[in-house]
Amino acid sequence: MGIYIFVSVLVIVACFLQILIVLVQNSKGGGLAANFTSAGQSMGVRKTADFLEKSTWSLAAAILILCVVATATIPRGETTGRSRIQTQIDNAVDPNAIPTLPTAAPPSGSTTPANTTVPPANSPAPVK
Repeated sequence: MGIYIFVSVLVIVACFLQILIVLVQNSKGGGLAANFTSAGQSMGVRKTADFLEKSTWSLAAAILILCVVATATIPRGETTGRSRIQTQIDNAVDPNAIPTLPTAAPPSGSTTPANTTVPPANSPAPVK
């Protein structure tokens, strides 16, 4: 779990730096170099733009790699707990096991023969 948190913090720091570098850049190529226009500069307009572009691409690649590493280091549960979906599947009622109720009434005259009597449900069967 510790390495996952460490990699996540690195991703957040790299994203923050990426935001700062993109905000420093000028959309027309001036950017940070536009403020330093004196003749005695060791970094000119082109070199500053190159540095900002290289750092943008480098941080973008670093964020991509760190996200893959963070995905690989996601802490897995040590318990042998099952997923909630698998539990619902196991507890689901089989549609074929549900008893079906009669949908139509039986015909009125053919339930019992005329010469037999049906004993009540709670009485014992007659002895012959």
